[in-house]
Amino acid sequence: MKYSQATDYALHAMLYLVNFGPDKPVGVQMLAEKLNVSQTYLSKLMTKLVKAGLIQSSPGANGGYRIKQNQQDISFLDIIRAIEGTASLFECSFNHGNGCQIQQVVMDAERQLEQYLASKKIADLVSMHMTE
Repeated sequence: MKYSQATDYALHAMLYLVNFGPDKPVGVQMLAEKLNVSQTYLSKLMTKLVKAGLIQSSPGANGGYRIKQNQQDISFLDIIRAIEGTASLFECSFNHGNGCQIQQVVMDAERQLEQYLASKKIADLVSMHMTE
């Protein structure tokens, strides 16, 4: 699994959308200003999140992006995969096949990381922030 700057922006954008809730669309200009990133670049990321079914977009002057109703179910892993895809971090350079012991260790670590990220929901950050 990869984790790029694009994923970092997407995670932060999703947190803003969860904070605003599903009733109020947030414009890409406002999100871009909050994240200090270009609107064009952020729009491309937001399109990936829409295609993944994590957010909705509304066109027009009062449009923007909003979190879907199932925000409690959206995990860090969902967001990362929407941006990065499902590529693995590690591929053995040698032609050992599935018998490579090094690849087995790394793949096991990656599975554990994915399980952890799948268990962490973006909405949990909002509820944690509210109680502080």
